[in-house]
Amino acid sequence: MSQYFEIHPENPQKRLIRQAVDIINQGGVIIYPTDSSYAIGCHLGDKKAMERIRLIRQLDKNHNFTLVCNDLSEISKYAVVDNINYRLLKTLTPGPYTFILKATREVPKRLLNPKRKTIGLRVPEHNVTHALLEELGQPLMSSTLILPGAEYPMTDPYKIRLKLENVVDLIIDGGYCGHEPTTVVDLTSDQPQILRQGLGSVDWLMQH
Repeated sequence: MSQYFEIHPENPQKRLIRQAVDIINQGGVIIYPTDSSYAIGCHLGDKKAMERIRLIRQLDKNHNFTLVCNDLSEISKYAVVDNINYRLLKTLTPGPYTFILKATREVPKRLLNPKRKTIGLRVPEHNVTHALLEELGQPLMSSTLILPGAEYPMTDPYKIRLKLENVVDLIIDGGYCGHEPTTVVDLTSDQPQILRQGLGSVDWLMQH
């Protein structure tokens, strides 16, 4: 049976954020709100928790997990960012984008795309996510909360609870937060490539 925290989307309660981070640090799998949709996440170094997320979402071995980061400096620790991409990231973060970049050695091998040695990173614009990451002091290993057979992420915390309270350790109810996934941008070649058009606008691509 999971814990269920109602956390204010504008002013997250510090006490609940601390308890949520304790659950993550103890190997818990959590569901939490972001600026695009609900996500499912766990501690970056926790292989067991990662396997649980794979099972819940029925993901294959090639699925790219995303490191949800607090800010741009955290991205630079886990990915190789040149000057041109740095300027682009500065413009687009925080926001509903996932960036595919070459990973640094800080990233556990099991999180990488096996062929390309890349990792997905993102910096959401959501106070609850920000508070969690601030308290945790490192990125959350995450995946969008799309259940097997579904086209869109789950949006209603009450329905999430009914469906998943026996398989995760914590559900954070941060209110309704949309059902459109992030826009995925591949920054590993000379020109940015849009791999998935989601919530984030791609108008900037015209000027790039």
